[in-house]
Amino acid sequence: MDALAPLFEGVPTSIISDSMRRIAGTRTLVPRHKRAPLLGVAYTVKVRSGDNLHIHDALRKAQPGQVLVIDGEGHTERALLGEIMMSVAQMRGLAGFVVYGAIRDADAFVTHDFPCYSKGVTHQGPLKNGPGETDIAVAIEGCVVQPGDIVVGDGDGVVFIARDQAQAVAAASRRKMQAEAQVLDGISRGEYDDAWIEEALAAQLV
Repeated sequence: MDALAPLFEGVPTSIISDSMRRIAGTRTLVPRHKRAPLLGVAYTVKVRSGDNLHIHDALRKAQPGQVLVIDGEGHTERALLGEIMMSVAQMRGLAGFVVYGAIRDADAFVTHDFPCYSKGVTHQGPLKNGPGETDIAVAIEGCVVQPGDIVVGDGDGVVFIARDQAQAVAAASRRKMQAEAQVLDGISRGEYDDAWIEEALAAQLV
């Protein structure tokens, strides 16, 4: 696996999002698998809506541990990938898919618990005419994703972390995890300090 990706093992996307000012990551992409976490580095693909020729090309080029991050322009009228492409990705050791578009064969992703996030699901299949590009900057719901960015996904969604920010974000996330664990431990013992609420309410009156 990439040297930076393990920094985020076991870290929830909500924690990472909080550590990135709560403005990072996707908003409407839905997990199509069960519970397997997504963690890897981005191999990016840009395609015309409803066309998956260059996704097939990306499957030939991506390396084990990489996540295909696919900018399908957010269109959901045609599926960009399904069970066959999922099976190829599994065979080649890819970590999962993030699809700004639609998929099909949704039940297969559940059965195999192969990490996949998409905007929609449809039975209608793709075209294979192009154009498209691979290994370039793409936009996923307003998030610019560069090749090699860290990709983390769980039941709450997907976040992307730029490589030059990875160590700082990981450290901040670990600190926040520890702080939240202490709060939860206190709650389990019947203790919860909510004095901050009065301060926040008082600030509304200024």
